[in-house]
Amino acid sequence: MTTRSVSRPRPSRPRPGARRTIRLVGGLALAAVALTACSSGDSGDSGDSATASGSATASGSGSGSSAEKLSGTVTVFAAASLKESFTSLGKTFEKEHPGTKVSFNFGGSDSLAASITSGAPADVFAAASPKTMKTVTDAKAAKGDPATFVRNQLEIATLPGNPKKIATLKDLTRSGLKVALCAKEVPCGSAAQTALDGAGLKLTPVSYEQDVKGALTKVELKEVDASVVYRTDVKAAGGKVEGVEFPESKKAINDYPIALLKNAPNAEAATAFIDLVKSARGQKALGQAGFLKP
Repeated sequence: MTTRSVSRPRPSRPRPGARRTIRLVGGLALAAVALTACSSGDSGDSGDSATASGSATASGSGSGSSAEKLSGTVTVFAAASLKESFTSLGKTFEKEHPGTKVSFNFGGSDSLAASITSGAPADVFAAASPKTMKTVTDAKAAKGDPATFVRNQLEIATLPGNPKKIATLKDLTRSGLKVALCAKEVPCGSAAQTALDGAGLKLTPVSYEQDVKGALTKVELKEVDASVVYRTDVKAAGGKVEGVEFPESKKAINDYPIALLKNAPNAEAATAFIDLVKSARGQKALGQAGFLKP
């Protein structure tokens, strides 16, 4: 049997030009893979950057939006002499932060301090003297250090037209003149006593009032001829009383401290209210009411 040799086809070799084409295509493919990898890495970085940028933006808008998210009631215990100016600032705060409400308890600083240390729920305390604020800080009822935000000076309030012709602090000691003072434990009463002591004067009033508004009301109702109050209260009363300045008052100026309370039910909104009081706008409003700069 004759065996035939079968010639197998020789594998075809690519032409030199084809080899160059293959190498070129392969190179392009590798480049594409490399570019894809780089692109993936860059995409990840840009994603991180976008995330960081987004976080920064969110954080930035968060600080702005946090103010918008304030809600609930802010309870402020404040000296009676702050009634008009704080009421106005409270309305401003509520307008700027829809969903919030500022509730005030105005009165003598000593009685307000006593209420706070006894556990009365409140967010902010604004006192008419460092001494009454110290009652709260000594009881560890304040958070952080109180800040002096304004000062106040005394004036003599008389009936319109000053019918008794009161011109000096000494005039208040005249026989037959009816005078009202704040109670000695109240900041306005303590300041009045400081002024009287400094002038070497003794005065026995017909009544001691528990806060400055009470002393002022005595004049408005014509129950007394005069009272020693703050200049801010004379200004707030308008034409109902007339103010008489006296030099001794410069040595009896009261600092007004404000503080966030330790157990404040609405600390975030309370802090924002304190910031408003201390801001340029708050200081302007207080200055227009007659308060002195801290």
